Amino acid sequence: MGEPQLLTANGVNLCAQSFGDHRDPAVLLIGGAGCAMDYWAVDFCDQLATAGRFVIRYDLRDTGRSVDYPPGEPTYTSRDLAGDAIGVLDALGVTAGHIVGISMGGGLAQLLSLTNPDRVASLTLLSTTAIGPVGDELPGPSAALAEHFGDPPTEPKWRDNAAVIDYLVEDLRAYAGTLPADEFALRELVQTIVLRTNNIESSVKNHAMLPDDKALPVLRMSAIAAPTLIMHGTADPLFPIEHGHALARAIPDARFVALEGVGHEVPPRALWPQVIGELIRHTAAAVE
Repeated sequence: MGEPQLLTANGVNLCAQSFGDHRDPAVLLIGGAGCAMDYWAVDFCDQLATAGRFVIRYDLRDTGRSVDYPPGEPTYTSRDLAGDAIGVLDALGVTAGHIVGISMGGGLAQLLSLTNPDRVASLTLLSTTAIGPVGDELPGPSAALAEHFGDPPTEPKWRDNAAVIDYLVEDLRAYAGTLPADEFALRELVQTIVLRTNNIESSVKNHAMLPDDKALPVLRMSAIAAPTLIMHGTADPLFPIEHGHALARAIPDARFVALEGVGHEVPPRALWPQVIGELIRHTAAAVE
């Protein structure tokens, strides 16, 4: 495991960390909105690396130790965030990577596959939805999550770390599935993130406020050529599982795997054997 390092990628400073042998196939992990690289647990990355993958995780803009912008004032677009992923690959000398994206990161991974197909050896999409038309009317958030959106936790004083940790833990609970929760591990993760983030208010707010990218072309899911694996929780309250099935129908030859009891979250540790096994299988097949 390498130490976290600040890279100049796509013209900005991004914090990244790698695991394993640079000569092995590269797996780039892209987090969701407001998610620092810590959501991809060190143990998870180590297990992938032990199986023969060069694993890269990084802080998106406005998360962790990467470049941050004033709260409520992001001046970058989703295309910039996708370009950052390419910039991380460039900075680490990776020609093409196996791209794994969750939630918003899954949208960025789709965008990469459509705009920079030569840099995507394979595509894995977790807990996400299509960024282009799929021809299906898809369900919205669960009633419980919709109620949470309507009555969110009271915004904390952002310089009060303890209050911010409580706020984020409460918010994350709303996205969990039906598997038993490890409250201690969740709180420990959130504490780590809060303490290492440059501007936690920007991290929480800015990805939901990105300006529209009017320069984006029309996006067709059928144009994704990378071998694609879709893993989706059966208890996802934000993007119900129909979103994953629709993606699998829209992307040619995509393979779908249901994750039993998983919500809108990085797969819990109990599911790691399944998820890591599927990732190893998928990334191996893509280079055979």
